[in-house]
Amino acid sequence: MRYWLLRSEPDVYGWDHLIADGDTEWDGVRNYTARNFLKEMTPGDRAIFYHSNKEKAAVGTMEITRAWRPDGEKGEWASVAVRPLDQLPTPVPLATMKADPRLASLEVLRQSRLSVTPVREDEWHVLMELGGLSAAS
Repeated sequence: MRYWLLRSEPDVYGWDHLIADGDTEWDGVRNYTARNFLKEMTPGDRAIFYHSNKEKAAVGTMEITRAWRPDGEKGEWASVAVRPLDQLPTPVPLATMKADPRLASLEVLRQSRLSVTPVREDEWHVLMELGGLSAAS
C-alpha cells in the first residue's frame, strides 16, 4: 500500500462534498507530474484529503478504489476513484506540517503547487498522529 496527498479547493469540491457523494472520480488534474502520480495509484492505497487555498489543511483520509483511467477530451490525463474513510478529528494545517521536523521532506512542502503528491509511510504516521487518528486509518 502507498500513501498520497490529494488537494482540492473546499469551495469547489471539499471533504463535505465527498462525504455527501460517498465516492467520487478524482479527475480534472492538468499537470504532468501529478498525472503520473495518479497513474501510480492502486486500489487500497490511502490518501489524505487536503483543502487548499483558504483553509490549507489536511482534513480527512480516503481510499483509492479504482486504478487510473484516461481523463480529458483526448484521454491524455488520468483520474482515479476514491471513497472517504475518516475525517481527521483535528485538521492539520499547512503551518503545522511546516513546523514539524518529522515532515521536513514531505513532498507537498517541496512541490507546493502540485495537486497530487506521494506521502512516505513514516510521514503518513506523523500526519495521522497530528490529526488525531491511529496510523492504521
